[in-house]
Order: sequence, then structure tokens, then C-alpha cells
Amino acid sequence: MTSYRSLARNRDFTALWVGATISELGSRVTLFAMPLVAYAMTGSALWAAATEAVFLLGMVAVLLPAGLLADRRDRLRLMRLSLGSGTVLYASLVVAGLTGHLTIPHLLVVALATGLGNGLFLPAEQSAIRSVVTQDELPTALSQQQARQHVATLTGGPLGGLLFGLARWAPFAADMVTYAVGWLLLGRVRADLSPTPTAPAAHPLADIGAGLRFLWGRPFLRVLLVWSPATNLTVNALLFVALLRLVDAGYAGWQIGLAQTAIGVCGILGALVAPRIIERFRTGSLTIVVAWSFVPLALPLALWNHPAAMALAASAGIFLNPAGNAAAGSYRLTITPPEMVGRVQSTMQVVAMVAMPLAPLLAGVLLGGLGGRDAILALTGATALVALVPTLSRAVRAVPRPAEWPRLAEPAAVPVP
Repeated sequence: MTSYRSLARNRDFTALWVGATISELGSRVTLFAMPLVAYAMTGSALWAAATEAVFLLGMVAVLLPAGLLADRRDRLRLMRLSLGSGTVLYASLVVAGLTGHLTIPHLLVVALATGLGNGLFLPAEQSAIRSVVTQDELPTALSQQQARQHVATLTGGPLGGLLFGLARWAPFAADMVTYAVGWLLLGRVRADLSPTPTAPAAHPLADIGAGLRFLWGRPFLRVLLVWSPATNLTVNALLFVALLRLVDAGYAGWQIGLAQTAIGVCGILGALVAPRIIERFRTGSLTIVVAWSFVPLALPLALWNHPAAMALAASAGIFLNPAGNAAAGSYRLTITPPEMVGRVQSTMQVVAMVAMPLAPLLAGVLLGGLGGRDAILALTGATALVALVPTLSRAVRAVPRPAEWPRLAEPAAVPVP
């Protein structure tokens, strides 16, 4: 298994990773600050929530066609188009803020457009990674991606709050700069990121549907299609109930913030050791352990409503999550034909995310109907039931260590002359 130090010598991956990391940090800053700006302008929590909702709507709406584009167009151009357009869009907010012409419609248009750009970027980046790293480097590369996400999440909020305190337009200026730097760094990638030539299907919808058909036709990936959205729903609802209980109990914001920081640190530490975990354990076994990782420590949370309890309840799951995500993602990339990577990745992302907006609603319903303790217990039980999906699957248990993945890979399509 390749180490992080060895992977750093891969210049194309390093340029791609650093560029994406800087731009993602800027996005996290803006996602934190944009609702604050909307609330400061209107005094409405509805408008504040709408900015983030519109961003997520744009991202999810474009993922499936973006996956097809990643399989049909040059991936580097798609990624640079995303970052370049984001630079211009955030610059427009900076100019509007400086001149006193910043409005809610302008804010919502930029949120939607940058969400679309983010959705365009993600499948192209996954396809690009498959092109610039070897199969042996893949688990480490995706583990490094997991570390990036946790670092951006951990630092984006405090940095966004600090910049918002300076000026309403300051977070957008930071994002404008990070997108521009990311655009420049992607220009240093020298690998050929053009797609493998293949004959297109008779209709674009059939081309897009090929990603879902590929996933459904492989037993392990079919289980992930069912398990991923279900576990994202139950675990996020569980953590949301825990958060609401802390707020209702009157704990100070800094105490809750420390718990969130501890959870983020667990994620970073998990990402750092993820390559070794992936190498030592069968991927199927690791998937099952991750599925159960939130269950044991969530039970004490029902009896002890404290920030430390929430941090403890999430610690094992958040620590193992990067290894589980990187292992499953690396296996999926390894067995997917190169000409289908964009569609397969985008389909998996859409399916995994589809139930997440329901998590706060489910948390609120259970908290109001059952009370805090019973809501925690109900969601812990639901998480355990969902964990049975991979546990009882022979196809999941059969997936081996990374060294044995290549024999399971699909043959590449014959190029079209």
C-alpha cells in the first residue's frame, strides 16, 4: 500500500489534490457564512436556510448529467470550468458588497450556480484521480481526500465566522481567491485526462442510466446502493437529535463547539491511518464494522445528555468512516471500466445523498413525539437494523483485500476508431 509520502511524489495527483483542497476550504467558508449574510440582510431564518438549500439543490440536480460529461469530455477542462466560473461568481458578490448593491436574489443565484459548478466538479475529479494514480495508490489517494474533507469542515466554520465579522463580503472574497488558486494549480496537471473513446448510447438518458445498471449488476455495489442512503439517514438523524438535546439543555455554544471539534479531529485521525486499515482488513469485513461503528457508543448517549457524550458516541464511527469510504470507493473505481467512472461515481453520490435532507425532519419528529432519550434509542435501533443489510450479505463478506481487487475488475471497452 502506497504511503502518503510516496503519493506526494505523484505530481499530477498533488496538483489536483492541493487545488481541490484549497477550493473546498473556500466553499466551506462560504457555506457557513452565506446563511449568516442572508440573515443579516433580511432577519429571516427562512432566507438564511434557503441559501444552503439552493446550493445543495443545484449540486444534486447536476450530478447525473455531470457524470456523463466526465465520461465524454476532458475532465481537466470540466474541473477548471467549475473553478473558473466560481471565481467569477464570487467576485460578483464581492463587487456587490463593496458597492452596497448586494441583494438576496443575487445571493441565491450565486448559491445555485456554484452548487451546479460543484456538482460538475465532483465526478470529473473522481475520474481524474483514476487516471493519475495507480491501483496501488488508489486507497491512499481516496483516504487523503477524506482527510481534506474533514479538515475543510473543521476549519471552514470558524474561518467563515471570522471573515463574516470583518465584512459581509469578506467570506466571498476568500472563496474567490481559493477558486482562482485552485484553477491555477489544476493547470499544472500534465496527465491526459481526456475520456476513453466509446460509442454513445442511442439516447443520453440511456447513457446516464448505464451507471445505475452497472452498480445494480454487481452484488457488493447493489448492497451499497441500499445501505448508504439508509445509514446516512439514521446516523445523521441520530447526531441531529443529540445536537438538539444539547441546545435544549442549555449548554453553551462553546461547549457544543468543542464536541464538534473533537468529532472532526477523530475524522482527521481516521483518515491518516485509513490506508493501513484498508490494507490489513478485507474490504467486506471493514464495511460491516463501519456499519456497526455508531451503535455501541450511541446507547450511553440516551442516558447522558452531555457534549462529551455526543463526542464519544460519534468517535468510533467518525474515526472508521474515512477508511470505510476510501475502501469502498477505491474498490468501486478499481472494478469500474474507465469509460464509465464518471457515471458510476455520480450515481453513487446521488443515491447516498438522496435521504440526507430528511434527517433533520426525522430527528424533529422523533424528538417531539418520543422525547430525547427514546428518540436516541429508536434511532440507535434503526441504525442497527440498517447495519444488518451489509452484515447479512454474502457478497459483502466476500470482498477481499485491495491486493486481490484487480482480478475482479471489469475489462475496458474497445475504443471506437
